[in-house]
Amino acid sequence: MRPRDSVLGGVCIATARHLGWGVTATRWLAVGLALCGGAGILLYGWLWALTPLEPEPDGTHGIVHRRVSVPWVLVALAVVFALIVFGLGGAYRAGDVGSATLLPAIMGAIVFGAAAVVWDQLVDAQAPRTPTAARWLRVSSGAVLVAVGFLGPFAWGSAAPGWAWLLFVAALLAGVAVLAGPWALRLWRELIAERTKRVREEERAEMAAHLHDSVLQTLALIQTRAGASSEVARLARAQERELREWLYSGEARADSDLVSDLRDVAAALELDYPVRFDIVAVGETSERSSGEVAAAAREAMANAARHAGGDVSVYIESTATSLDVFVRDRGPGFSLDGVPADRMGVRESILGRMRRAGGTASVRTAEGEGTEVRLHYDYGEERA
Repeated sequence: MRPRDSVLGGVCIATARHLGWGVTATRWLAVGLALCGGAGILLYGWLWALTPLEPEPDGTHGIVHRRVSVPWVLVALAVVFALIVFGLGGAYRAGDVGSATLLPAIMGAIVFGAAAVVWDQLVDAQAPRTPTAARWLRVSSGAVLVAVGFLGPFAWGSAAPGWAWLLFVAALLAGVAVLAGPWALRLWRELIAERTKRVREEERAEMAAHLHDSVLQTLALIQTRAGASSEVARLARAQERELREWLYSGEARADSDLVSDLRDVAAALELDYPVRFDIVAVGETSERSSGEVAAAAREAMANAARHAGGDVSVYIESTATSLDVFVRDRGPGFSLDGVPADRMGVRESILGRMRRAGGTASVRTAEGEGTEVRLHYDYGEERA
Protein backbone atom coordinates (compact mmCIF):
# COMPACT_ATOMS: atom_id res chain seq x y z
CA MET A 1 0.00 0.00 0.00
CA ARG A 2 1.14 3.51 -0.82
CA PRO A 3 1.93 5.71 2.19
CA ARG A 4 0.01 8.93 2.73
CA ASP A 5 3.21 10.90 3.36
CA SER A 6 5.41 10.65 0.27
CA VAL A 7 7.49 12.64 -2.20
CA LEU A 8 5.17 12.27 -5.19
CA GLY A 9 2.86 9.28 -5.18
CA GLY A 10 4.48 6.79 -2.81
CA VAL A 11 4.76 4.16 -5.58
CA CYS A 12 8.50 3.52 -5.11
CA ILE A 13 8.10 3.22 -1.33
CA ALA A 14 5.20 0.78 -1.72
CA THR A 15 7.09 -1.28 -4.31
CA ALA A 16 10.21 -1.41 -2.17
CA ARG A 17 8.25 -2.54 0.86
CA HIS A 18 6.42 -5.19 -1.12
CA LEU A 19 9.52 -6.62 -2.76
CA GLY A 20 11.90 -6.08 0.14
CA TRP A 21 14.16 -3.72 -1.82
CA GLY A 22 15.78 -0.46 -0.82
CA VAL A 23 13.73 2.68 -1.50
CA THR A 24 16.65 4.54 -3.10
CA ALA A 25 17.45 1.66 -5.45
CA THR A 26 13.78 1.40 -6.46
CA ARG A 27 13.66 5.13 -7.28
CA TRP A 28 16.79 4.94 -9.45
CA LEU A 29 15.27 1.94 -11.22
CA ALA A 30 12.14 3.99 -11.94
CA VAL A 31 14.28 6.81 -13.37
CA GLY A 32 16.17 4.37 -15.57
CA LEU A 33 12.98 2.79 -16.89
CA ALA A 34 11.58 6.25 -17.62
CA LEU A 35 14.49 6.81 -20.03
CA CYS A 36 13.64 3.59 -21.88
CA GLY A 37 11.05 5.05 -24.20
CA GLY A 38 8.90 6.23 -21.28
CA ALA A 39 8.23 2.71 -20.03
CA GLY A 40 9.02 3.72 -16.46
CA ILE A 41 6.51 6.56 -16.60
CA LEU A 42 3.76 4.23 -17.80
CA LEU A 43 4.66 1.65 -15.13
CA TYR A 44 4.67 4.33 -12.43
CA GLY A 45 1.26 5.62 -13.51
CA TRP A 46 -0.14 2.08 -13.67
CA LEU A 47 1.04 1.26 -10.13
CA TRP A 48 -0.17 4.65 -8.92
CA ALA A 49 -3.67 3.91 -10.20
CA LEU A 50 -3.88 0.32 -8.91
CA THR A 51 -1.96 0.38 -5.62
CA PRO A 52 -4.28 1.31 -2.72
CA LEU A 53 -3.47 3.94 -0.13
CA GLU A 54 -2.79 2.83 3.40
CA PRO A 55 -5.58 3.74 5.85
CA GLU A 56 -5.23 6.32 8.56
CA PRO A 57 -4.46 5.04 12.08
CA ASP A 58 -8.08 5.64 13.13
CA GLY A 59 -9.41 3.67 10.16
CA THR A 60 -10.53 6.69 8.13
CA HIS A 61 -9.21 7.83 4.78
CA GLY A 62 -7.52 11.18 5.28
CA ILE A 63 -5.53 13.57 3.13
CA VAL A 64 -2.42 12.59 1.19
CA HIS A 65 0.61 14.75 1.99
CA ARG A 66 3.02 15.10 -0.94
CA ARG A 67 6.35 16.90 -0.68
CA VAL A 68 6.17 17.66 -4.41
CA SER A 69 3.20 19.61 -5.79
CA VAL A 70 1.87 17.53 -8.68
CA PRO A 71 -0.16 20.38 -10.26
CA TRP A 72 2.88 22.64 -10.44
CA VAL A 73 4.94 19.78 -11.91
CA LEU A 74 2.32 19.43 -14.63
CA VAL A 75 2.44 23.19 -15.27
CA ALA A 76 6.23 22.97 -15.58
CA LEU A 77 5.89 20.14 -18.12
CA ALA A 78 3.34 22.21 -20.06
CA VAL A 79 5.85 25.10 -20.16
CA VAL A 80 8.55 22.76 -21.46
CA PHE A 81 6.32 21.49 -24.27
CA ALA A 82 5.26 25.06 -25.07
CA LEU A 83 8.90 26.08 -25.49
CA ILE A 84 9.40 23.06 -27.72
CA VAL A 85 6.48 24.21 -29.89
CA PHE A 86 8.02 27.66 -30.30
CA GLY A 87 11.50 26.25 -30.99
CA LEU A 88 10.32 23.75 -33.58
CA GLY A 89 9.04 26.52 -35.86
CA GLY A 90 12.50 27.79 -36.74
CA ALA A 91 13.91 24.26 -36.93
CA TYR A 92 11.16 23.25 -39.36
CA ARG A 93 11.77 26.20 -41.64
CA ALA A 94 15.49 25.33 -41.61
CA GLY A 95 14.67 21.79 -42.65
CA ASP A 96 16.08 20.19 -39.49
CA VAL A 97 12.80 18.58 -38.31
CA GLY A 98 9.59 17.45 -39.94
CA SER A 99 6.08 18.68 -39.23
CA ALA A 100 5.22 15.43 -37.47
CA THR A 101 7.30 16.50 -34.47
CA LEU A 102 4.82 19.34 -33.85
CA LEU A 103 1.95 16.99 -32.96
CA PRO A 104 3.37 15.54 -29.70
CA ALA A 105 4.66 18.97 -28.67
CA ILE A 106 1.28 20.70 -28.96
CA MET A 107 -0.58 17.73 -27.47
CA GLY A 108 1.83 17.64 -24.53
CA ALA A 109 1.31 21.33 -23.78
CA ILE A 110 -2.48 20.97 -23.96
CA VAL A 111 -2.68 17.75 -21.96
CA PHE A 112 -0.31 18.81 -19.16
CA GLY A 113 -1.76 22.32 -18.94
CA ALA A 114 -5.32 21.03 -18.60
CA ALA A 115 -4.26 18.15 -16.33
CA ALA A 116 -2.74 20.61 -13.83
CA VAL A 117 -6.11 22.29 -13.27
CA VAL A 118 -8.02 19.00 -13.22
CA TRP A 119 -5.61 17.52 -10.68
CA ASP A 120 -5.82 20.59 -8.45
CA GLN A 121 -9.64 20.68 -8.52
CA LEU A 122 -10.32 16.93 -8.21
CA VAL A 123 -7.42 14.95 -6.76
CA ASP A 124 -6.09 17.67 -4.42
CA ALA A 125 -9.51 19.18 -3.68
CA GLN A 126 -9.20 18.36 0.05
CA ALA A 127 -5.47 19.07 0.34
CA PRO A 128 -4.44 21.97 2.60
CA ARG A 129 -3.96 24.98 0.31
CA THR A 130 -4.85 28.64 0.08
CA PRO A 131 -7.27 30.20 -2.45
CA THR A 132 -4.42 32.39 -3.70
CA ALA A 133 -2.27 29.34 -4.53
CA ALA A 134 -5.12 27.67 -6.43
CA ARG A 135 -5.80 30.93 -8.30
CA TRP A 136 -2.15 31.33 -9.33
CA LEU A 137 -2.02 27.72 -10.52
CA ARG A 138 -5.08 28.24 -12.69
CA VAL A 139 -3.73 31.50 -14.10
CA SER A 140 -0.33 29.93 -14.87
CA SER A 141 -1.86 26.92 -16.61
CA GLY A 142 -4.27 29.09 -18.61
CA ALA A 143 -1.47 31.47 -19.61
CA VAL A 144 0.60 28.58 -20.97
CA LEU A 145 -2.29 27.29 -23.07
CA VAL A 146 -3.14 30.76 -24.38
CA ALA A 147 0.52 31.34 -25.25
CA VAL A 148 0.65 28.08 -27.24
CA GLY A 149 -2.55 28.85 -29.10
CA PHE A 150 -1.74 32.52 -29.76
CA LEU A 151 2.04 32.58 -30.25
CA GLY A 152 2.39 29.15 -31.86
CA PRO A 153 1.09 30.35 -35.27
CA PHE A 154 3.56 33.25 -35.21
CA ALA A 155 6.45 30.83 -34.56
CA TRP A 156 5.42 28.47 -37.37
CA GLY A 157 3.79 30.90 -39.80
CA SER A 158 2.51 29.49 -43.05
CA ALA A 159 4.77 26.47 -42.62
CA ALA A 160 2.40 24.94 -40.09
CA PRO A 161 0.22 22.14 -41.48
CA GLY A 162 -3.57 22.38 -41.43
CA TRP A 163 -4.07 20.06 -38.49
CA ALA A 164 -1.62 22.17 -36.46
CA TRP A 165 -3.89 25.19 -36.82
CA LEU A 166 -6.75 23.18 -35.36
CA LEU A 167 -4.57 22.25 -32.39
CA PHE A 168 -3.54 25.89 -31.92
CA VAL A 169 -7.19 26.90 -31.83
CA ALA A 170 -7.93 24.07 -29.36
CA ALA A 171 -5.09 25.23 -27.09
CA LEU A 172 -6.35 28.82 -27.22
CA LEU A 173 -9.91 27.77 -26.35
CA ALA A 174 -8.66 25.54 -23.54
CA GLY A 175 -6.63 28.41 -22.10
CA VAL A 176 -9.58 30.78 -22.23
CA ALA A 177 -11.77 28.14 -20.58
CA VAL A 178 -9.24 27.65 -17.77
CA LEU A 179 -8.90 31.40 -17.17
CA ALA A 180 -12.55 32.40 -17.55
CA GLY A 181 -14.22 29.14 -16.51
CA PRO A 182 -14.44 29.83 -12.74
CA TRP A 183 -15.72 33.36 -13.35
CA ALA A 184 -18.33 32.12 -15.84
CA LEU A 185 -19.35 29.32 -13.46
CA ARG A 186 -19.71 31.76 -10.55
CA LEU A 187 -21.77 34.12 -12.74
CA TRP A 188 -23.99 31.24 -13.85
CA ARG A 189 -24.56 30.13 -10.25
CA GLU A 190 -25.41 33.70 -9.22
CA LEU A 191 -27.92 33.97 -12.06
CA ILE A 192 -29.52 30.66 -11.10
CA ALA A 193 -29.64 31.69 -7.43
CA GLU A 194 -31.17 35.06 -8.32
CA ARG A 195 -33.79 33.42 -10.54
CA THR A 196 -34.62 30.90 -7.81
CA LYS A 197 -34.90 33.67 -5.23
CA ARG A 198 -37.20 35.69 -7.50
CA VAL A 199 -39.46 32.68 -8.10
CA ARG A 200 -39.64 31.98 -4.36
CA GLU A 201 -40.46 35.61 -3.61
CA GLU A 202 -43.27 35.57 -6.17
CA GLU A 203 -44.65 32.35 -4.70
CA ARG A 204 -44.35 33.75 -1.18
CA ALA A 205 -46.14 36.96 -2.25
CA GLU A 206 -49.01 34.98 -3.73
CA MET A 207 -49.25 32.82 -0.61
CA ALA A 208 -49.07 35.88 1.67
CA ALA A 209 -51.88 37.58 -0.24
CA HIS A 210 -54.05 34.47 0.01
CA LEU A 211 -53.35 33.94 3.72
CA HIS A 212 -53.84 37.61 4.49
CA ASP A 213 -57.30 37.53 2.92
CA SER A 214 -58.28 34.39 4.78
CA VAL A 215 -56.33 33.05 7.76
CA LEU A 216 -54.83 36.29 9.12
CA GLN A 217 -58.15 38.12 9.00
CA THR A 218 -59.83 35.22 10.75
CA LEU A 219 -57.21 35.23 13.51
CA ALA A 220 -57.57 39.00 13.95
CA LEU A 221 -61.35 38.63 14.22
CA ILE A 222 -60.96 35.92 16.88
CA GLN A 223 -58.72 38.21 18.95
CA THR A 224 -61.20 41.08 18.69
CA ARG A 225 -64.20 38.99 19.72
CA ALA A 226 -62.48 36.94 22.43
CA GLY A 227 -60.73 39.71 24.42
CA ALA A 228 -57.10 40.22 25.42
CA SER A 229 -57.10 37.87 28.43
CA SER A 230 -58.88 34.98 26.73
CA GLU A 231 -57.00 31.75 26.10
CA VAL A 232 -58.43 31.60 22.58
CA ALA A 233 -57.26 35.15 21.89
CA ARG A 234 -53.75 34.41 23.13
CA LEU A 235 -53.47 31.35 20.93
CA ALA A 236 -54.83 33.24 17.93
CA ARG A 237 -52.38 36.09 18.59
CA ALA A 238 -49.44 33.70 18.80
CA GLN A 239 -50.43 31.93 15.59
CA GLU A 240 -50.90 35.24 13.80
CA ARG A 241 -47.48 36.46 14.95
CA GLU A 242 -45.73 33.25 13.85
CA LEU A 243 -47.51 33.28 10.50
CA ARG A 244 -46.59 36.91 9.82
CA GLU A 245 -43.00 36.24 10.86
CA TRP A 246 -42.79 33.32 8.44
CA LEU A 247 -44.40 35.23 5.59
CA TYR A 248 -42.63 38.56 5.83
CA SER A 249 -39.48 38.34 7.93
CA GLY A 250 -37.49 35.58 6.24
CA GLU A 251 -34.72 33.73 8.07
CA ALA A 252 -33.92 34.82 11.61
CA ARG A 253 -30.37 35.63 12.65
CA ALA A 254 -28.62 33.82 15.47
CA ASP A 255 -28.02 37.11 17.34
CA SER A 256 -30.99 39.24 16.33
CA ASP A 257 -31.50 42.92 16.98
CA LEU A 258 -33.24 44.24 20.09
CA VAL A 259 -36.62 44.89 18.47
CA SER A 260 -36.87 41.44 16.88
CA ASP A 261 -35.79 39.78 20.10
CA LEU A 262 -38.41 41.59 22.21
CA ARG A 263 -41.11 40.68 19.69
CA ASP A 264 -40.11 37.02 19.96
CA VAL A 265 -40.21 37.28 23.75
CA ALA A 266 -43.66 38.87 23.58
CA ALA A 267 -44.94 36.04 21.40
CA ALA A 268 -43.65 33.45 23.87
CA LEU A 269 -45.10 35.25 26.91
CA GLU A 270 -48.50 35.60 25.26
CA LEU A 271 -48.69 31.80 25.06
CA ASP A 272 -48.01 31.39 28.78
CA TYR A 273 -49.88 34.32 30.33
CA PRO A 274 -53.14 36.21 29.70
CA VAL A 275 -51.33 39.23 28.29
CA ARG A 276 -51.16 41.18 25.05
CA PHE A 277 -48.03 43.13 24.10
CA ASP A 278 -48.02 46.17 21.86
CA ILE A 279 -44.43 46.88 20.71
CA VAL A 280 -43.53 50.17 19.01
CA ALA A 281 -40.00 51.02 17.85
CA VAL A 282 -38.77 54.46 16.78
CA GLY A 283 -35.37 54.88 15.13
CA GLU A 284 -32.78 52.33 14.07
CA THR A 285 -31.01 50.55 16.90
CA SER A 286 -27.78 48.58 16.74
CA GLU A 287 -28.37 46.95 20.12
CA ARG A 288 -28.21 43.15 19.92
CA SER A 289 -30.34 40.58 21.69
CA SER A 290 -27.26 39.43 23.62
CA GLY A 291 -26.83 42.87 25.25
CA GLU A 292 -27.65 43.90 28.81
CA VAL A 293 -30.43 46.26 27.74
CA ALA A 294 -32.21 43.40 25.99
CA ALA A 295 -31.85 41.18 29.06
CA ALA A 296 -33.28 43.84 31.35
CA ALA A 297 -36.15 44.53 28.95
CA ARG A 298 -36.99 40.82 28.78
CA GLU A 299 -37.14 40.66 32.59
CA ALA A 300 -39.44 43.71 32.72
CA MET A 301 -41.76 42.18 30.14
CA ALA A 302 -41.81 38.87 32.01
CA ASN A 303 -42.72 40.66 35.26
CA ALA A 304 -45.52 42.55 33.52
CA ALA A 305 -46.90 39.32 32.05
CA ARG A 306 -46.75 37.43 35.36
CA HIS A 307 -48.05 40.09 37.74
CA ALA A 308 -50.18 42.43 35.61
CA GLY A 309 -51.47 40.72 32.46
CA GLY A 310 -53.89 42.45 30.13
CA ASP A 311 -52.44 45.01 27.70
CA VAL A 312 -48.73 45.84 28.03
CA SER A 313 -47.03 48.56 25.97
CA VAL A 314 -43.34 48.35 24.99
CA TYR A 315 -41.87 51.51 23.48
CA ILE A 316 -38.31 51.51 22.08
CA GLU A 317 -36.69 54.80 21.13
CA SER A 318 -33.19 54.86 19.66
CA THR A 319 -31.04 57.83 18.70
CA ALA A 320 -27.43 58.21 17.60
CA THR A 321 -26.26 58.53 21.21
CA SER A 322 -28.79 56.78 23.44
CA LEU A 323 -31.37 54.04 23.75
CA ASP A 324 -34.56 54.08 25.83
CA VAL A 325 -36.96 51.21 26.46
CA PHE A 326 -40.30 51.74 28.25
CA VAL A 327 -42.40 48.80 29.49
CA ARG A 328 -45.81 49.94 30.76
CA ASP A 329 -48.57 47.72 32.10
CA ARG A 330 -52.04 48.59 33.43
CA GLY A 331 -52.03 46.16 36.30
CA PRO A 332 -52.65 46.73 40.03
CA GLY A 333 -49.17 48.15 40.60
CA PHE A 334 -47.04 47.58 43.69
CA SER A 335 -44.77 49.28 46.15
CA LEU A 336 -41.08 48.80 45.38
CA ASP A 337 -40.15 49.24 49.04
CA GLY A 338 -42.57 46.50 49.98
CA VAL A 339 -40.89 43.87 47.81
CA PRO A 340 -39.18 41.24 49.99
CA ALA A 341 -35.39 41.40 50.10
CA ASP A 342 -35.03 37.90 48.66
CA ARG A 343 -36.97 38.83 45.52
CA MET A 344 -34.18 39.88 43.14
CA GLY A 345 -36.13 40.21 39.89
CA VAL A 346 -36.48 44.00 39.85
CA ARG A 347 -33.51 44.90 42.05
CA GLU A 348 -30.82 42.84 40.31
CA SER A 349 -32.19 41.65 36.98
CA ILE A 350 -33.34 45.14 35.98
CA LEU A 351 -31.93 47.92 38.18
CA GLY A 352 -28.65 46.19 39.04
CA ARG A 353 -28.06 44.89 35.54
CA MET A 354 -28.45 48.35 33.97
CA ARG A 355 -26.23 49.92 36.63
CA ARG A 356 -23.46 47.37 35.99
CA ALA A 357 -23.76 47.91 32.23
CA GLY A 358 -23.31 51.67 32.62
CA GLY A 359 -26.93 52.63 32.07
CA THR A 360 -29.84 53.57 34.29
CA ALA A 361 -33.19 52.02 35.12
CA SER A 362 -36.18 53.38 36.96
CA VAL A 363 -39.46 51.88 38.09
CA ARG A 364 -42.48 54.12 38.47
CA THR A 365 -45.39 52.36 40.08
CA ALA A 366 -48.32 52.96 42.33
CA GLU A 367 -50.98 50.65 43.59
CA GLY A 368 -53.97 50.66 41.26
CA GLU A 369 -52.18 52.71 38.55
CA GLY A 370 -49.96 50.16 36.85
CA THR A 371 -46.18 50.07 36.47
CA GLU A 372 -43.73 51.69 34.06
CA VAL A 373 -40.13 50.50 33.74
CA ARG A 374 -37.71 52.78 31.91
CA LEU A 375 -34.30 51.59 30.72
CA HIS A 376 -31.82 54.18 29.51
CA TYR A 377 -28.41 53.53 28.00
CA ASP A 378 -26.10 56.24 26.69
CA TYR A 379 -23.50 54.93 24.22
CA GLY A 380 -22.48 58.26 22.74
CA GLU A 381 -18.94 58.06 24.16
CA GLU A 382 -18.66 54.42 23.07
CA ARG A 383 -19.34 55.28 19.45
CA ALA A 384 -17.22 58.40 19.56
